Amino acid sequence: MSTAASEMTARIRAMEESDLPSVASIEESVYEFPWTLGIFADCMNAGYLCQICENDLGIFGYGIMSVSAGECHILNLCIGPGYQGEGWGTRLLDHLLDMARRYKGRIAFLEVRVSNQNAFALYHRSGFNEIGIRKAYYPAARGAREDAIVLARILT
Repeated sequence: MSTAASEMTARIRAMEESDLPSVASIEESVYEFPWTLGIFADCMNAGYLCQICENDLGIFGYGIMSVSAGECHILNLCIGPGYQGEGWGTRLLDHLLDMARRYKGRIAFLEVRVSNQNAFALYHRSGFNEIGIRKAYYPAARGAREDAIVLARILT
């Protein structure tokens, strides 16, 4: 993050429908196989906990999580390229886990691509442990599929 951007007030808040184009744009800038704007809208309509990171320049990250029956599942967590490596992934993850606890979540789950070592390191530093592999879970180049590492963390 640039010095000017780091001096701005950044906040995490609930995602609104008007945020969806910005969220989808960040998703497309980060992932080779991005979620569509419709998938984000479906998550909001389903009542998932959808949060965004923003500052005076606009939205720069987001997280989507479902919470039910004492479990939370982090479905998507993304920080835009200009803000990666600045601690925002950790802040957003901590915020989501705090929300999960408020909704009586006792355990958190997520999947991460085997090739996404930066995300894996973030989750590991945050107390997540590997509990399994989902074979051919993610789309990959030339019609191939990539495995996902399944991670979990106790929240109590």
